[in-house]
Amino acid sequence: MLAGMTAPANCDDGMEAFLAMLACERRASPHTLEAYRRDISTFLEFLGRHLDGPQPLTGLAKLAPSDIRAYIAHRRTGEKALAERSLARALAAIRSFFRFVARRYDIENPAIGLVRGPRAKAWTPRPVAEGAMVELLALAEVAADGEPAWIGARDAALVTLLYASGLRISEALALTGADAPLPESLRVHGKGGKMRLVPVLPAAREAVEAYRARCPYPLAPDEALFRAQRGGPMGARAAQALVQRLRRALGLAESVTPHALRHSFASHLLAHGGDLRAIQELLGHASLSTTQRYTEADAKAMFAAYARAHPRA
Repeated sequence: MLAGMTAPANCDDGMEAFLAMLACERRASPHTLEAYRRDISTFLEFLGRHLDGPQPLTGLAKLAPSDIRAYIAHRRTGEKALAERSLARALAAIRSFFRFVARRYDIENPAIGLVRGPRAKAWTPRPVAEGAMVELLALAEVAADGEPAWIGARDAALVTLLYASGLRISEALALTGADAPLPESLRVHGKGGKMRLVPVLPAAREAVEAYRARCPYPLAPDEALFRAQRGGPMGARAAQALVQRLRRALGLAESVTPHALRHSFASHLLAHGGDLRAIQELLGHASLSTTQRYTEADAKAMFAAYARAHPRA
């Protein structure tokens, strides 16, 4: 789109245009779109209170650096205060919105570039230890009290697949009946619509087949492979609740989430001699620097083991 297009009257319509661009042109995931919507709408709501009323889209050009710093200070305090990493992400979303408005509607404001956001601490993945992972996989087969036995087969299939193939939970839950029986290599649509091939170990294929044999619902080619107890698609919250139940039963840290199983996939491959470039491809990381964080986590684990075991440590 060309700059200088007629601008919407209000900021909310400008935000909707921005989100539509992210969805259509950049193929952002629903999760990403929701995060952008939340961060930008919270900023716009703050401006309405801070400046005594909703602002027109052209009003963004009049904001001073002090207005944006006031927003940052507001998000650092109160019951809903954001951690530094979350605040940095929110500010990045707002900057992207400002760039979009400048590019499409010629409404520019250099103030956003003059404000320095918080420096988020470097993120390091926290994988599940190999021994704990074995226990977690075994416990997943046992349905929770009050649930039918086939739910245990489903949970075991999902957890095994996440760990064996390094899938994101959204990628696993997007699988349909057409994907089963799972092949040795599975085509996965990841972030931004990028496609990659991931290996599916025999253990994962067998777990999925055991679940399919016991699932009471027909798994049609155009319907979700993983089902909720009442037959609808299994959701991400149900998967999070599943892993939460397992980690509590085993006394594991709160960092053990569905995404931690993906971290475990990468970290355990690396610990057993996996090539960093190959792991990058398997995870679908755009940048090798993202994958290199697993080497940092592996090094930390190694030095922690050294400190525990060395007689002079």
